[in-house]
Amino acid sequence: MSGGPVTQDWEPVVIRKKAPTAAARKDEKAVNAARRSGAEIETIKKANAGSNKAASSSTSLNTRKLDEDTENLSHDKVPTELKKAIMQARMDKKLTQAQLAQMINEKPQVIQEYESGKAIPNQQIISKLERALGAKLRGKK
Repeated sequence: MSGGPVTQDWEPVVIRKKAPTAAARKDEKAVNAARRSGAEIETIKKANAGSNKAASSSTSLNTRKLDEDTENLSHDKVPTELKKAIMQARMDKKLTQAQLAQMINEKPQVIQEYESGKAIPNQQIISKLERALGAKLRGKK
Protein backbone atom coordinates (compact mmCIF):
# COMPACT_ATOMS: atom_id res chain seq x y z
CA MET A 1 0.00 0.00 0.00
CA SER A 2 0.95 3.59 -0.43
CA GLY A 3 2.19 5.43 2.51
CA GLY A 4 -0.49 8.16 2.54
CA PRO A 5 -3.71 8.13 4.51
CA VAL A 6 -6.63 6.25 2.96
CA THR A 7 -9.75 8.32 2.39
CA GLN A 8 -13.10 7.17 1.23
CA ASP A 9 -15.28 8.85 -1.35
CA TRP A 10 -18.65 9.49 0.31
CA GLU A 11 -20.38 11.01 -2.72
CA PRO A 12 -23.94 9.70 -3.02
CA VAL A 13 -24.48 7.21 -5.83
CA VAL A 14 -27.99 7.29 -7.31
CA ILE A 15 -29.17 4.21 -9.14
CA ARG A 16 -32.15 4.83 -11.37
CA LYS A 17 -34.34 2.77 -13.55
CA LYS A 18 -33.72 3.15 -17.24
CA ALA A 19 -35.60 5.91 -18.99
CA PRO A 20 -39.10 4.97 -20.13
CA THR A 21 -39.41 3.78 -23.71
CA ALA A 22 -41.35 5.76 -26.31
CA ALA A 23 -44.35 3.48 -25.92
CA ALA A 24 -44.33 3.87 -22.14
CA ARG A 25 -44.13 7.68 -22.45
CA LYS A 26 -47.20 7.67 -24.67
CA ASP A 27 -49.10 5.43 -22.28
CA GLU A 28 -52.27 7.06 -20.95
CA LYS A 29 -51.20 6.56 -17.32
CA ALA A 30 -47.83 8.20 -17.97
CA VAL A 31 -49.46 11.16 -19.76
CA ASN A 32 -51.95 11.67 -16.93
CA ALA A 33 -49.16 11.46 -14.33
CA ALA A 34 -47.19 14.07 -16.27
CA ARG A 35 -50.26 16.34 -16.41
CA ARG A 36 -50.74 16.04 -12.64
CA SER A 37 -47.10 16.85 -11.97
CA GLY A 38 -47.30 19.87 -14.25
CA ALA A 39 -44.81 18.63 -16.82
CA GLU A 40 -45.01 19.96 -20.36
CA ILE A 41 -46.91 17.68 -22.72
CA GLU A 42 -46.65 17.95 -26.47
CA THR A 43 -49.53 16.68 -28.60
CA ILE A 44 -49.21 16.27 -32.35
CA LYS A 45 -52.07 15.50 -34.72
CA LYS A 46 -50.86 13.04 -37.31
CA ALA A 47 -51.98 13.57 -40.88
CA ASN A 48 -54.38 10.84 -42.10
CA ALA A 49 -54.48 9.32 -38.62
CA GLY A 50 -57.07 6.58 -38.37
CA SER A 51 -58.51 7.20 -41.81
CA ASN A 52 -56.60 4.55 -43.77
CA LYS A 53 -57.00 6.61 -46.94
CA ALA A 54 -54.01 4.97 -48.59
CA ALA A 55 -55.78 1.62 -48.71
CA SER A 56 -59.18 2.93 -49.78
CA SER A 57 -58.04 5.30 -52.52
CA SER A 58 -56.55 2.62 -54.77
CA THR A 59 -59.43 0.21 -54.30
CA SER A 60 -61.95 2.62 -55.78
CA LEU A 61 -59.98 2.55 -59.04
CA ASN A 62 -59.89 -1.24 -59.01
CA THR A 63 -63.59 -1.57 -58.26
CA ARG A 64 -64.46 0.84 -61.08
CA LYS A 65 -62.34 -1.19 -63.51
CA LEU A 66 -64.07 -4.38 -62.36
CA ASP A 67 -67.50 -2.79 -62.73
CA GLU A 68 -66.69 -1.60 -66.24
CA ASP A 69 -65.27 -4.98 -67.24
CA THR A 70 -67.98 -6.92 -69.05
CA GLU A 71 -65.77 -9.72 -70.36
CA ASN A 72 -67.12 -13.16 -69.55
CA LEU A 73 -64.30 -15.23 -68.08
CA SER A 74 -65.06 -18.97 -68.04
CA HIS A 75 -63.35 -22.19 -69.01
CA ASP A 76 -64.08 -23.95 -72.26
CA LYS A 77 -66.48 -26.85 -71.85
CA VAL A 78 -66.74 -30.03 -73.87
CA PRO A 79 -68.92 -29.33 -76.93
CA THR A 80 -72.20 -31.25 -77.25
CA GLU A 81 -71.06 -33.02 -80.45
CA LEU A 82 -67.97 -34.36 -78.67
CA LYS A 83 -70.00 -35.56 -75.66
CA LYS A 84 -72.39 -37.47 -77.91
CA ALA A 85 -69.56 -38.86 -80.07
CA ILE A 86 -67.69 -40.23 -77.02
CA MET A 87 -70.85 -41.78 -75.59
CA GLN A 88 -71.87 -43.32 -78.93
CA ALA A 89 -68.42 -44.77 -79.65
CA ARG A 90 -68.21 -46.18 -76.10
CA MET A 91 -71.66 -47.79 -76.39
CA ASP A 92 -70.79 -49.27 -79.81
CA LYS A 93 -67.77 -51.00 -78.24
CA LYS A 94 -69.96 -52.10 -75.28
CA LEU A 95 -67.61 -50.48 -72.75
CA THR A 96 -68.44 -48.92 -69.40
CA GLN A 97 -66.98 -45.56 -68.42
CA ALA A 98 -64.66 -47.33 -65.95
CA GLN A 99 -63.43 -49.80 -68.61
CA LEU A 100 -62.77 -46.99 -71.10
CA ALA A 101 -60.94 -45.00 -68.41
CA GLN A 102 -58.76 -47.99 -67.64
CA MET A 103 -57.93 -48.43 -71.35
CA ILE A 104 -56.62 -44.86 -71.62
CA ASN A 105 -55.03 -44.81 -68.14
CA GLU A 106 -57.30 -42.10 -66.76
CA LYS A 107 -59.71 -42.03 -63.82
CA PRO A 108 -63.35 -42.98 -64.49
CA GLN A 109 -64.29 -39.50 -63.28
CA VAL A 110 -62.50 -38.03 -66.33
CA ILE A 111 -64.73 -40.01 -68.74
CA GLN A 112 -67.78 -39.07 -66.70
CA GLU A 113 -66.86 -35.36 -66.89
CA TYR A 114 -66.29 -35.54 -70.67
CA GLU A 115 -69.63 -37.27 -71.26
CA SER A 116 -71.50 -34.84 -69.00
CA GLY A 117 -69.77 -31.85 -70.63
CA LYS A 118 -68.20 -30.55 -67.42
CA ALA A 119 -64.57 -31.26 -68.35
CA ILE A 120 -62.17 -28.69 -69.75
CA PRO A 121 -61.19 -30.16 -73.14
CA ASN A 122 -57.67 -31.61 -73.20
CA GLN A 123 -56.36 -32.59 -76.64
CA GLN A 124 -54.17 -35.37 -75.19
CA ILE A 125 -57.11 -37.07 -73.51
CA ILE A 126 -59.28 -36.64 -76.60
CA SER A 127 -56.59 -38.28 -78.78
CA LYS A 128 -56.32 -41.17 -76.26
CA LEU A 129 -60.10 -41.60 -76.48
CA GLU A 130 -59.95 -41.61 -80.30
CA ARG A 131 -57.29 -44.33 -80.28
CA ALA A 132 -59.08 -46.46 -77.66
CA LEU A 133 -62.49 -46.17 -79.32
CA GLY A 134 -61.20 -46.37 -82.89
CA ALA A 135 -63.34 -43.37 -83.87
CA LYS A 136 -62.58 -39.84 -84.95
CA LEU A 137 -64.03 -37.50 -82.29
CA ARG A 138 -62.59 -34.18 -83.46
CA GLY A 139 -63.25 -32.36 -86.70
CA LYS A 140 -65.12 -33.86 -89.64
CA LYS A 141 -66.06 -37.52 -89.50
